[in-house]
Amino acid sequence: MSDRPLHLGIVGVGRIGATHARTLAGLETVERLTVTDLDPAAAARTVDAIAGVGAGRVTAAAVDAVPALLDSGIDALVITTGTATHAGLIEAGVAAGLPTFCEKPVAGTVGESIALAELERRSGVPIHIGFQRRFDAGYRRLREAVAAGELGELRLVRAATHDQSPPPAAYLPGSGGIFRDCGIHDVDILRFVTGREVVRAYAAGGTKGPAFFADAGDVDTGAAVLTLDDGTLALVSLTRYHGAGHDVRMEVHGSLGTLSAGLDDSLAIASAQPGVAFPPGPTHPSFAERFAAAYAAELAAFVEVAAGRAPSPCTVADGLAAARIAEACALSLAQGRPVELSEVPAR
Repeated sequence: MSDRPLHLGIVGVGRIGATHARTLAGLETVERLTVTDLDPAAAARTVDAIAGVGAGRVTAAAVDAVPALLDSGIDALVITTGTATHAGLIEAGVAAGLPTFCEKPVAGTVGESIALAELERRSGVPIHIGFQRRFDAGYRRLREAVAAGELGELRLVRAATHDQSPPPAAYLPGSGGIFRDCGIHDVDILRFVTGREVVRAYAAGGTKGPAFFADAGDVDTGAAVLTLDDGTLALVSLTRYHGAGHDVRMEVHGSLGTLSAGLDDSLAIASAQPGVAFPPGPTHPSFAERFAAAYAAELAAFVEVAAGRAPSPCTVADGLAAARIAEACALSLAQGRPVELSEVPAR
């Protein structure tokens, strides 16, 4: 356990990485950041941005490659690169004995995720996978209500991730598809909130937008019916085109009541009922605004992990569980049939 301020290393400072760097620089327990990126200009911009955070308390520097970053004396590693690089970078962090944070998903394939879960178990090095919804106040309230039995016996869960605008066409071929890339958030938070496991998935999807989705073997809209191990049904809806605004919600329906996360003034849905003014807006344009507070809480939690004061709140094993559900959904979409989770390798 360490009470001294930390030196953190960040690999990848695109949109989310640069945002994470500024957030980390604002934490009292961080004194230094070293970053690296394939684009030296992006790394330099991030260093300049950090200079204005924390009244100059945090120092920052850029290095030209991952080996140099690992040799720079960092106390922990933050990975915010593309999915295809996650496995190798996590392995490098563990080999260096560094507590490691990695944005979801764990890796590009279930097989790689299985191997990393075993590495996590053997090494004892803490790894924190970035599923920020676990730190959102609404979702945490849902988890508490379910655990306390406030809603009675669970009957139905509805989860939605509706992006206002699609990602760039170049992003799609390496994304893994809408269920592995987008829906993985919904299935992770489903496990987190309910404390149950998915045993069956039945998915569908379609594309009515530009051809670049089909060209990448993907869909722009998807849905899945998931069966939990206690018989509860969960309905997941995903779309890359929700012009009203970024819409991320979960409803938990029980025998004694219903509770929802994401049902606030920013809700990107208008009522058709006469005289109803809710929600007043404004809506969120993207995930960054919707989950700004959750990302900050998530990174503060990782700093506690890095300092040895707390265990990982979202392990590789958790990431693997979510990846297997997303894989079952993708397989169901491709084959047009229900898929048992037992069909997806677990070890």
